[in-house]
Amino acid sequence: MIVFFYNLALFAALVLGSPWWLWRMATTQKYREGLAQRLGRVPAVLRQGGHPVLWLHAVSVGEVLAVSRLVDELTQAFPNFRLLISTTTRTGQDLARQRFGPERVFYCPLDLPWAVRAYLRALQPAMLILAETEFWPNLLRGCFRRQIPIVVVNARISDRSWPRYRRLRALWRPLLSPLRLALTQSETDAERLRVLGCTPDRVTASGNIKFDVRAAQESEATRLLRTSADSLRFVVAGSTLEGEEAALLEAWPQLLAADPNLVLVLAPRHPERFGAVAALLHRSGLQWSRRSSGIERLAPGSVVLLDTIGELASVYSLAAVAFVGGSVVSAGGHNPLEPAQFAVPIVMGPHTANFRAITDDLIAHDAVRIATREQLADVLLALLRNTASSAAMSARARQVFEAQAGATARTVHAIAAILRERSAQP
Repeated sequence: MIVFFYNLALFAALVLGSPWWLWRMATTQKYREGLAQRLGRVPAVLRQGGHPVLWLHAVSVGEVLAVSRLVDELTQAFPNFRLLISTTTRTGQDLARQRFGPERVFYCPLDLPWAVRAYLRALQPAMLILAETEFWPNLLRGCFRRQIPIVVVNARISDRSWPRYRRLRALWRPLLSPLRLALTQSETDAERLRVLGCTPDRVTASGNIKFDVRAAQESEATRLLRTSADSLRFVVAGSTLEGEEAALLEAWPQLLAADPNLVLVLAPRHPERFGAVAALLHRSGLQWSRRSSGIERLAPGSVVLLDTIGELASVYSLAAVAFVGGSVVSAGGHNPLEPAQFAVPIVMGPHTANFRAITDDLIAHDAVRIATREQLADVLLALLRNTASSAAMSARARQVFEAQAGATARTVHAIAAILRERSAQP
C-alpha cells in the first residue's frame, strides 16, 4: 500500500514537472546523459549471459571511490560472477567507467516500476548491493518479490538526515525489514537502522570501508605537479564548496609571507563549479593554471585548479598540509581519510557531521586540526611552520587510518556467506 501511494505521488510529480524536465533536457546535456538507460533501456553489453550477476549501486563520485577496493575484492573472490556497477550521477558514471571498465558500468534506472522491472528481468541479479543508504521503494520491492537478497554496505544515516528518516519510520519499516543484511559504518548507524525497521539481527556495525581505500596508483596530475614544482611545497585543498575557495585565497597572502615557496592546489568538489572557481582565480590577480590545460613549470605562490575527476586522492600525497572541504561552510564535510593515508597534516572546518565518526577518531588521537574560517590562516601557518609537530600529527593520522582497516574483508566475508546460503537452497 505504501508503494502504491508512493508511485501515485511519483507519477503526479512527473506529470506536473514534465515541462520543466523537458526544458532542462533540451538545454542541458547532463539531463540527457543516460536518459534511455534511466528509463529502462538495458544496454546490450549487460545482457551477456553465462555468469550470474552481482549488481552493486554507488550513487556518485564519493560512493564510487568508497567501493573501489570492495569492487576489486569482490571481483577476485567471486570469479564466476559478473559484477556490474550502476551510478546515478554523470560524474560518478565517468569515474566508474575509468576505474572498473565501461563494459560493466551503467546508469541506475529511475525508481519507476517499468524501468526497475526491465533491469531486474534482464540482469536477474543473484544479489543487489547498495552502497550507503540508497533506498528506493520500487527497486527494493522488485527485489523482494523476486527473492533477490539485498545487502547494504557501508551504511550510514547522517545527523542531518536522521530527523527526517525518524519522522517517517512507520513508512520505512515495511521497506527495510526484508533487507538481508545491513553493514554499517558505526554502531550509531546500526541502531538508527534498527529503529527505522531493519530486522535487528540483520544489522551489524562492520566499520567504514573507506579506511581500506588507498590511491591505487599515482595519478597523472600528481606526476606533473611533482616534476613541475622543484623544491616548492604544496597546500592541497580538496573537495571545496562555494565560499571555501574564497576563504583560502584570503588566507593565501599570509601563508606566502611566511613561506614564499608555496603552491596552492584547489580541487572543487563539484565539476559544475570549475568555471566559477576559474573566474574567481582570474579576478584574484594571482598566477594560476588549470590542470585540464596541462601543468608546466610552477612559480612560487601560484595556484593550480584541479579541474579533473579521480585525481585528488593521489595529489594529497604531495601536500605539506591538506585542507578537506565542505567543512568551513555548513555542508557536513568530506572524507579526511584521503590525506590521512599519506600521513599528511589535515585541517578541517567545524562542520564534519558527514564523517563524524572518522573525524572524532582523528580528533581523539590529535591527528587533525579544526579551524573556523577566521582561524584558517593561523592554523595552516602553524602547521607549515612547525614541521616536527606536523610530522607527528601526520603519523598519528596514518595510524588511525591503518588501525581502522578491515571493513572491506568483513563485507566480502558476509556477502560470501549469503551467496553460499542462497546456492544451497533447493
